[in-house]
Amino acid sequence: MDFSTLDDAALISEIEKQGEKVKRGKAQGKSKEYMQSSVDQLLALKNELAKREAAKASSAKKFDRTTLEGLLLKRFFYAPAFSIYGGVTGLYDYGPPGTALQNNIISIWRNHFVLEEDMLEIECTNLTPEAVLKTSGHVDRFSDYMVKDAVTGDIFRADHLVKQVLNQRLDEDLALKTGKAEKQKGSKKAAVALAAEVRSEYEKILESLDNYQGNDLWELMKRLQIKAPETGNDITEPKLFNLMFETQIGPTGQFRGFLRPETAQGHFLNFKRLLDFNIEQMPFASASIGKSFRNEISPRQGLLRVREFTMAEIEHFVDPTKKEHPRFASIKDLVIPLYPAKNQLANEGLIEISVGEAVSKGIVNNETLGYFVARIYLFLLRIGIKKERLRFRQHMANEMAHYACDCWDAEIQSSYGWIECVGCADRSAYDLTAHSKATKEKLVVRQSLPEPIVREALVLEVNKSLFGPRFRANAKHVQGYINSLLQDDGETWDEEKLHELQSKLDAGGGKADVTGTDGKYYELTKDMVKIFRKTEKINVREFTPNVIEPSFGLGRIMYSLLEHVYWTREDDEQKSVLSFPASVAPIKALILPISSNDVFTPFMDTIVQQLRRNGVSSRVDDSSASIGRRYARNDELGTPFGVTVDFQTVKDSTVTLRERDSTKQIRESIPTVVQLITDLVAERIAWRDVESKYPIFTGQEL
Repeated sequence: MDFSTLDDAALISEIEKQGEKVKRGKAQGKSKEYMQSSVDQLLALKNELAKREAAKASSAKKFDRTTLEGLLLKRFFYAPAFSIYGGVTGLYDYGPPGTALQNNIISIWRNHFVLEEDMLEIECTNLTPEAVLKTSGHVDRFSDYMVKDAVTGDIFRADHLVKQVLNQRLDEDLALKTGKAEKQKGSKKAAVALAAEVRSEYEKILESLDNYQGNDLWELMKRLQIKAPETGNDITEPKLFNLMFETQIGPTGQFRGFLRPETAQGHFLNFKRLLDFNIEQMPFASASIGKSFRNEISPRQGLLRVREFTMAEIEHFVDPTKKEHPRFASIKDLVIPLYPAKNQLANEGLIEISVGEAVSKGIVNNETLGYFVARIYLFLLRIGIKKERLRFRQHMANEMAHYACDCWDAEIQSSYGWIECVGCADRSAYDLTAHSKATKEKLVVRQSLPEPIVREALVLEVNKSLFGPRFRANAKHVQGYINSLLQDDGETWDEEKLHELQSKLDAGGGKADVTGTDGKYYELTKDMVKIFRKTEKINVREFTPNVIEPSFGLGRIMYSLLEHVYWTREDDEQKSVLSFPASVAPIKALILPISSNDVFTPFMDTIVQQLRRNGVSSRVDDSSASIGRRYARNDELGTPFGVTVDFQTVKDSTVTLRERDSTKQIRESIPTVVQLITDLVAERIAWRDVESKYPIFTGQEL
C-alpha cells in the first residue's frame, strides 16, 4: 500500500476512520474472514505511522539542541551578557568564534550584494529623533500584542503563546495515538487526543497565525482556551506594547528620541545625496549593516529573539513604471520553494517553481522583487543553509502593510520551527512620500523626456495683490489651505479638490468659507483665486521612486546556520562537529605539532606567516593534549583544515593536511598545502578536487 501521498495529519485521520470501521464490524458480529482485510489495512496504517515516528526519533537523536547550546557556550561562540550580574534576557555577547563567524557572513554578504550589484554602502546613526519615527509610523504602530498570567503577572507575547500551546497539544496528541505518551510531572491538565478535524484546524491556524490581529487574536485565544503554560491560569486580554527603546537626546530632556528599530530610515533621509552621488542615474541601491534595537516583550529562543541585533538592509530605488530588472534573465530559471498566501489559507503547502514562472503568473509581483528573492536564496545556500530547510513565505493580506505591493519572508527551519530570517518587500513609494510630506523636502527623481508631453490641466492661481492685504498676518494659514489642494508631489493640483472649491464659490455667489491651518474660517472670493484649465508642456518627468527592500536578521541567520551544520560522529557521539563551509568558518586552519619538541616551531611559524599573507586565519594548538583530542576540539569550532607538523617535516618539509568532515589527509610540501588551503577557502576548488589529485595519506592515526 502506498501512503506517500498522506501527510502525518491525514495518516492519523485514516487510522481513526479505519479503527471505527473495524469496531463497527466487530459490533455487528462480522466473521473473522470478512474482517481480515479491514484489520490488515488498519495494521498497515499504524505501521506506517510507527515508521515515520521512528524516522523522526532518529533525526531528533542526531540533533540535540541542549548539547549544541552547551557547545556554543563552552567554545564561547556567544554567551548571555552581564552574566556575572545575573544577566539580562535578550542581550548576548559574541566571543571570538562567534564574532569571526558573523564577520565572515557579512563579508560574503558584501561581496554577494554590495560588490556584485554595485550598491552604495552607507552607515547611519543609531539614535533617531522622534519626528522621524513618527513620520515612518513606528511611534504609532511598531507594536506587538502581549498578555499576562492573570494571577502571577508573567508576560507573554500573545501570538507566540498561541503557537506554543497549539504545538504542545499537537505533540501530545501524536504521542497518545502512537502509544508514546508520558505523564508530565506537575502538569495542570492531562493530554487529550484530538479529533482529526481539530488537529487539521490547529495546523491551519499555525500556518496563518500572522493573519490574526487585535480583537481577532483575542477571540481566537478565547475560543482555543489558551492558558498560561506553566500555571494553567487565565490570561489577560492582549494589549499593544511599543517595541522601541526611548531615550532623551541632550541634557534638557525635551528632545525625545529612540534607538533605531531598523536601519532603513537613514537610507530614505539621505536619498537626495545618494541620487546625486549616483549622478542622478536610476535604478540604484543603497546598503547598510548595523545595530538595531527592539524592546521585545519576552525574549526567548536564544539569538532568534533578542533586544539588540545586527541587521543588513538594502533599499533598491526603482522607477514605479519600470520594475523590470536588467539581470533577471540570469536567475529566471532558478527553481525556489515558495509558500504563496493562497496556499497558506488553504493549507496546501509549498510549490517548487522557477522565478521566471512565478513572476509571469503574478505569484511574485514584479521582476525586481523576484530577482532579489532569488539572490537571497543563493546567498543563504552559499553560507551553508540547507536547501531542504529553506522556504519563501508570502505575507497574507492582513499581515501586509497597506502600502506594500508584495512581501516575501525567507524562513529557515530549525528546532524552533520555521523562523523568518530575511524579509523582501516592495514598499512602493511610502517612505519617501511620507518624509517628503513631513519635511516639505522633495525626494523625487527628475528625468528629461525624449519628447515633451503636452496636456491640459486644471490649475489655481492666487491674485497676490488682493490675497496679501486681505489676510495680512493670517495669509500663511490660508495659503496652507491652498497648498492642501495639491497632490503628494507638491506641484500638481488635485482636480477633484479644485472642483469642490469651485462648486463652493459658485454656490456662494463667488464666495467660500475655508478652514485655514490654524483651524479658523476664512472667506475666499473669485477675485482672490482663479481656477481654470491651462495647456502645459512638460519636458521633465518627475516621480517618487518605489523601494524594494531586502532586510536580513544576521543573528537569526547565524543561529539557523549553527543548527544546520551541527552533527556528531557516528563512532563517538561525544565528538561534535560544526561543518561550516570553509569561506564561513571562524578559523580556517589549525596548525599543530605532533609533540612539544622545539624543532617544529620554525616550520609552524612559516606556515602561519604564509597563510596570513594569503589572508587566511589560522590557530596554533601546541598544547599537551593528544593529537586526536586537539583535532576534536577544533572540529567543535568548525575549523575545516588541520596541518600537522611532525618529524617527517623536519626531514623533507612536508606536512599533512586533514579535512574536518571526512578526516582524510594528504601529505605534501608546505607551499603546496598553503596554496591548497588558500584555494579551498576562496572556493576556487573543493576537497573532492584535492582527493582526486593527491594520494590519501594513511600513515598517521587520527
